Amino acid sequence: MTHMQQGTNLPKVGSYNRAVVLEAIQASDGISRVQVASVTGLTAQTVSVIVRRLLEEGLVVEDGSAPSRGGKPATILRVDAGAGYAVGVHFDPKALSCVLADLAGRPVARLHLPVRPRARPDAVVRQMARAARRILREAGVPDGKVLGVGLACPGPLDGDGVMVSPPRLPAWAGTPIKELLQEYTRFPVTVDNDATAAAIGERWAGIARSAPSFAYLYLGTGIGGGLFLDNQIYRGRSLNAGEFGHITVEPDGPACYCGNRGCVEAVCCPSAIEAAAGGADHADVCAAAARGEPAARAVIERVADRLAVAAVSVVNMLDIDLLVLGGPALREVGGIYREAIAAAVAGRTMARRLHAVRVETSPIAADAAAIGAASLVFHATYAPRLGTLLSG
Repeated sequence: MTHMQQGTNLPKVGSYNRAVVLEAIQASDGISRVQVASVTGLTAQTVSVIVRRLLEEGLVVEDGSAPSRGGKPATILRVDAGAGYAVGVHFDPKALSCVLADLAGRPVARLHLPVRPRARPDAVVRQMARAARRILREAGVPDGKVLGVGLACPGPLDGDGVMVSPPRLPAWAGTPIKELLQEYTRFPVTVDNDATAAAIGERWAGIARSAPSFAYLYLGTGIGGGLFLDNQIYRGRSLNAGEFGHITVEPDGPACYCGNRGCVEAVCCPSAIEAAAGGADHADVCAAAARGEPAARAVIERVADRLAVAAVSVVNMLDIDLLVLGGPALREVGGIYREAIAAAVAGRTMARRLHAVRVETSPIAADAAAIGAASLVFHATYAPRLGTLLSG
């Protein structure tokens, strides 16, 4: 079993240990108390006490038993997926995606709505709130079971959930999006940029559930990233770490709105792909490339090469062994991107003789940011956070 976050046997950190145990149960596909003790480093007695409380609260259920080496069969523990729900809203400049997720991070219901061009921020936030209410009503989930609303939106964001100067949404500069959505939904709101949300979704519900460290390359309207390092989401000084889209991959390339030239985003985002393909629609270019049409394939392979250059830099910088690709712009070309990036990190990273680097396409790629937005709520509620422990 993958080595999970370590607990501590000091008496003052009960809530932290509880989160460590819950995370170990959530990350597994069924786990015994003995295994929980093994992966968390907690004593069997501490695990037993915490599990008893989690069972009483209804967050965890006993689900059958598994053979053990000698002695009686071990009881298997799982998170009760129906114990709580979160609404995840992904705000893309052109569309809203809304997901209702259960505690296991599985989408129970989905809703996709177009955003009216040039709609005022207040009107769009009201649309988000109506979508959240509608999805709960249609799924028949009572308010008492809702832990909150998660919002994934374009960054940068400040610590209060105010959009600072989103490059593709100038009219939204200074919008207190978290505060507004909280007011209109009457639920607590957790907000993050779309790429970080997608990374948290991958940690909660995807292929990175038990990976101590990984990088997430998010391909949407723009290109971003999320970082999990030593079991903690890494947000950076201003909460905007992981700007993979602004690694320079073509020094003499086109100017980027960030002030650099030849950024990943400037040459690899959907609008750049459309320009390189003579104005064809991004979805059409991807479909044609997947069919093997030479002109479209050449455009997508060039993008894949540029993404691979950035990926090598990220892997060299962080010394990670898992890189996840996700986001709606993967469409039908995720396999082409994954292949190019995997070949590059296998052949061109400094530590390649010391460890292999897995490059995976997210199984929840299409709804990555919406599922990630719901997972923000679960993560904020239940994840063991060292910062909280240390500051306490």
